[in-house]
Amino acid sequence: MTTTSARTLAHLSRTILLVGAGKMGGAFGEASAIIIAVKPQIAGEVMPGLAPHVGAATVVLSIMAGQRLAFLEQALSQRAALVRAMPNTPASIGRGITVAVPNVRVSARQRELAHALLSATGAVEWIADEGLMDAVTAVSGSGPAYVFLLAEALAQAGATAGLPTELAAKLARATVAGSGELLQRSPLDPATLRQNVTSPGGTTAAALEVLMSPHGLDELMARAVAAAAARSRQLGG
Repeated sequence: MTTTSARTLAHLSRTILLVGAGKMGGAFGEASAIIIAVKPQIAGEVMPGLAPHVGAATVVLSIMAGQRLAFLEQALSQRAALVRAMPNTPASIGRGITVAVPNVRVSARQRELAHALLSATGAVEWIADEGLMDAVTAVSGSGPAYVFLLAEALAQAGATAGLPTELAAKLARATVAGSGELLQRSPLDPATLRQNVTSPGGTTAAALEVLMSPHGLDELMARAVAAAAARSRQLGG
């Protein structure tokens, strides 16, 4: 969390009620913010107990996958100030990115508090159209798993090519991690960075000819993101 975010959080918050793993933590009574961090499958068990803690100044921040603002309004109150957010697992090391969408009752002050809470784990982007959240879930919410799969596949391919298994795993891990850090720090876009590695007629070009074939990585990724977005819509009813 940045110093500015920490100051904002300290200034704005009276009580923060954290709801996770089906239990409530923190003080009781009306809260400045309620964070709902449970699996969507048990949302029905958790939500009824939250209503007494939702006051006129409370902002409810949900990071439940697939659960829409309409569900939260129905479960809590039509007058509740609600923010639906989708973080991702790099949040555990402060390198995540979260996309958030507010309902119309979220004030500027409440949005500032929600932003301060979310920015503790990385970058935050706000959108106005909740309909985009299914695609957000498919890209950044589920995206870390795609990157980890890439590392798995690269390690396995290295072993198949003759490398010792342990060495192949180390090379794959370092390559994926280092390339991600380079992408984060560089002002260049991914296509330019890729082109900078690729010499005409070289080894990288030979590999990319396979990966960028008509039925290659682009098509597979598009299908994967579409499948994840469809599943997000199903979870949201």
